[in-house]
This record gives sequence, structure tokens and C-alpha cells, in this order.
Amino acid sequence: MEEDDKTIGEKVKDAVIPRGPKSIAEPEKELRFTRAAQAPLFFAFSVLFFAATIAVLILSTQDWGMDDPILDGWWWLCLPGLLLCYWMVRLGLRCTRHAYIILSPLGVEIFPFFKAKDNLQVIYWSQVADAEFTPDAKNLVLHFTEEKKSGVVVSLKPIPQVRHHLLEEAVLGVMENRD
Repeated sequence: MEEDDKTIGEKVKDAVIPRGPKSIAEPEKELRFTRAAQAPLFFAFSVLFFAATIAVLILSTQDWGMDDPILDGWWWLCLPGLLLCYWMVRLGLRCTRHAYIILSPLGVEIFPFFKAKDNLQVIYWSQVADAEFTPDAKNLVLHFTEEKKSGVVVSLKPIPQVRHHLLEEAVLGVMENRD
């Protein structure tokens, strides 16, 4: 649909609601792991900012019948509170929708939290000499040499704990099949 053909409502919706990830040509060939473990933190902050904003609104506008409002004239603080609330909801949605680690036939793609297009890191399976998970299951270590002197350490904290074993099985399975 052309930009000029969109209604005002569709333009506003596109500007306010974040877009999801783009469709994939062959989704059956890759595994995506999102930052879903971080999303509840952003959603909780959003709820707290919203509650604080409503409290400021009530305390700055309600006449209790005896005195002036407690925060008389401070109603303008609601706007930054609502903006923070909106920003936290968007960050939470970003964490649940967009990939953190993608395993594909080519290798491992690691997306940073900010500026993913610019700072994407692709590690090809041919570069990986060995892959291991730390005993506490908090990191994935991809070694580039047999001596294990160089490589990449990927934190697994953004991925929900219940999905760690899926990532471990997939990575170790690829390493096994490659040899």
C-alpha cells in the first residue's frame, strides 16, 4: 500500500504501534530466540509510571472540598509520565517480538539491544571450532580456535530460562552434525 493511499488512522497507527519483525522467506530453516526474559521488567516499569502519572493527575486536579489540591499546578507532570509509560511498553514489545539470537544454516546471528542493523554480529559455523555453555547456563561461548583462546561470549540472561535447553540442544546438535 502506498504511503499516500493510507488513511489518517492507518498513518497514526503505524506511527504509534511498533512494527513486528519482517516476514522470513524460509522460517523453517532458522531458530529465533527473543529477549522475552527482559520484557516483564519493562512492562512493570510501564505500570509503575502509569500509576504514578494517575496519582499526580489526581493530586494536582482534585478539589477535596477543604483545601486546594495538594500538587496544585503540577498536572503538566502527567505528560512526561505518559511518555515514559509509552516508551516502556514499546521496549517491552520490542523485547518480545524481535530476535536476540538467530540460529540459521549459515551460523549464529547476535542482535544487540540498540542499533541492531548497525551492530549485528554474524558468526558463521565454519568460524566456530567449539561451542560450550557455562556450567551455570548463563553464557554461550563460541570458540574460534581449538585452543579456546579467542571467541565470543553471549549472555543468555535475556532469553527465558525455560528456553535455554532448546538453544543448547540446537547449538550442540549443529556442532555434532558438522563434525
